[in-house]
Amino acid sequence: MGPALPIVTDIVLVGGGHTHALVLKVWGMRPLPGVRLTLINPGPTAPYSGMLPGHVAGHYARSALDIDLVKLARFAGARLVIGEATGIDPVARQVTVPDRAPIGYDLLSVDIGIHSRMPEISGFDSHGIAAKPLDRFADAWARFVEGGGGPVTVIGAGVAGAELALAAVFRLRTATGAAEVTLIDKGDILDGIHPKARARLLAELAKARVQLMPRETIAEISPASVTLASGSVLPSAFTLGVAGARPHGWLAETGLTLREGYITVDRHLRSVSHPEVFAAGDCADLAFDPRPKAGVYAVRAAPVLLRNLRALAMGREDDLLPFRPQRDYLKLISLGSKRALAEKGGLVGAGSALWRWKDRIDQGFMDKFRDLSPMASPRLPRELAKGVRETLGDKPMCGGCGAKLGPGSLKSSLSTLPSGTRTDVLSRPGDDAAVLQLGATRQILTTDHLRGFTIDHALQARIAAIHALGDCWAMGAAPQAALATLILPRLSADLQARWMAEIMAAAAAVFAAEGAEIVGGHSSMGDELTIGFTVTGLLDGPAITLAGARPGDRLLLTKPLGTGVILAAEMQLEAAGSVVAEAWDQMATSSGDAAHILAPHATAMTDVTGFGLAGHLLNICEASGVAARLDQSSIPVLPGATALLATGLRSTIHGANEAAVLGALNGLADPILFDPQTSGGLLAAVPADKANQLMRDFQLIGVPVAEIGEITDGSPRIDLR
Repeated sequence: MGPALPIVTDIVLVGGGHTHALVLKVWGMRPLPGVRLTLINPGPTAPYSGMLPGHVAGHYARSALDIDLVKLARFAGARLVIGEATGIDPVARQVTVPDRAPIGYDLLSVDIGIHSRMPEISGFDSHGIAAKPLDRFADAWARFVEGGGGPVTVIGAGVAGAELALAAVFRLRTATGAAEVTLIDKGDILDGIHPKARARLLAELAKARVQLMPRETIAEISPASVTLASGSVLPSAFTLGVAGARPHGWLAETGLTLREGYITVDRHLRSVSHPEVFAAGDCADLAFDPRPKAGVYAVRAAPVLLRNLRALAMGREDDLLPFRPQRDYLKLISLGSKRALAEKGGLVGAGSALWRWKDRIDQGFMDKFRDLSPMASPRLPRELAKGVRETLGDKPMCGGCGAKLGPGSLKSSLSTLPSGTRTDVLSRPGDDAAVLQLGATRQILTTDHLRGFTIDHALQARIAAIHALGDCWAMGAAPQAALATLILPRLSADLQARWMAEIMAAAAAVFAAEGAEIVGGHSSMGDELTIGFTVTGLLDGPAITLAGARPGDRLLLTKPLGTGVILAAEMQLEAAGSVVAEAWDQMATSSGDAAHILAPHATAMTDVTGFGLAGHLLNICEASGVAARLDQSSIPVLPGATALLATGLRSTIHGANEAAVLGALNGLADPILFDPQTSGGLLAAVPADKANQLMRDFQLIGVPVAEIGEITDGSPRIDLR
């Protein structure tokens, strides 16, 4: 099968627009070895603008608009960074994303679209809603309709404004029985489109009883009204801004050549001032052949952008393709109901058949990103040792804690260790961490590492640091120092420096927030990314161990379960991007505040990680010589995890976790009990008379916690209810 090829080039895509989405899809089918592709986008999904009027009218569910960038990035083998780019330094070749180290690039492409916010209108930022970015508008519209609707004002009477006004009328009449929609523009209504199409659209607006107010200036927007410069006041419970395309302001600070705020590109879609930077979609200024902003150009630009990025990555500048935007194109405009107007070259038509045509085009575009299947694994050699295929299995090996050895293997190996003779080592094999006596000082020592479960190594580093701190927090120690252990895949020297900078910055921020420092470590190169940390912590008194739980103690859990199955599903393109993003966010959340609340009162405590909730709770029972009662209905679970388990999806270690505890369970077990957690929460046994106050303390600082059961008398077991 040969050695893994080194990664030598970073291509970064800023924005999940239509062009970049298509580039990712085709890249996944034919990646270029030696390139690491990165997508930066504010959220885990990107909405498709072509179906927005249909969604506003109620013809499409909100989810139908979304391109799942988490799935698409996994399909393409690309890193997804969920965050909003706020700057580009074309000299240092870095992209700025808040709260993380700069992201370096060799080649960059920008496809961030436009916005329609109107900060120059008093009150718009507080009480208006811009049509772009689409996701915020779509969510606000859904809440408005569900709340009973009311008068609507659409600012901007171009084609997009007319489409949305007609869609709003249809939806409100369907949902509430009444619609009051006003369309305002500082110029003429539908100015600039073909006269025949304009006449037909004006007739549709009149038929829908949309109030038209041309050549009007807005002075102020309030929560329930729009005030015009003339002094007239219009009732408006939902004020929507659609008045033209506006570039993102931060582009002006990049040093790239711009025209009217848009990145000026040549016929190859390259910046005219910085040839390693590309731009496509509405944020690009096609100086070589100016065109109005339209999604059709973004779609047509995708194969050219893909070809040119690949060509430069291979050092083949002579292979660049020019982009030739078409002079005219078919315009299909929604009319509110399931009817559409079509115009091209002065030919105009309208009707339900045209809406069905538009729907087929839109659905065809979205089908490119639905039902993505993992690319086939490399073929195995014909001749193999017996047992290789069975050991590999038919699913990819999980990352995070799902890649750990089963609890049976660990317990078996620990049982063979010789009895310790050092009096300054206070812990025993099987404890969460080593407890050391150093004169009058007690110190804990723990280590943990994670096999890569995300292609975003900075996110992986943050989660690995929080995960490694888990045992320190669980024993009631204050984090002190850390040593990093890093295994990087084969990289060029430049990329080694980039990766290390991002990894160490992310991890250092975690430890610094807990009052600890990274003081060194070790790095090597291997087949895949692994990040780990050895951590020391200081104790004010005795360590909190697995032993000490007493009958009557209540069991508190500080994070929902489900990361194991979600990460496994993400690798197989089975988990929704929003579900994965929430799991990532939870894993990247520190348990330091929770530990500070629990440590003074916990009689026993552990962090819930690879062995799952049942395995870690049974460890407490065995060490403390008690039983436990678990209320499964009270166990918090991450959104989507239960549904994924119901389909039969499991993390790699799930079965071993279940087998290790099955004999100690009384009752029907929910599969979530065996799901391995990465950077999981703290499981603490606390005195019954302290439980309610601790729950209130958690509520005061906004940290989630759940009471999930209690410690009982008896031999070590878990009674389920």
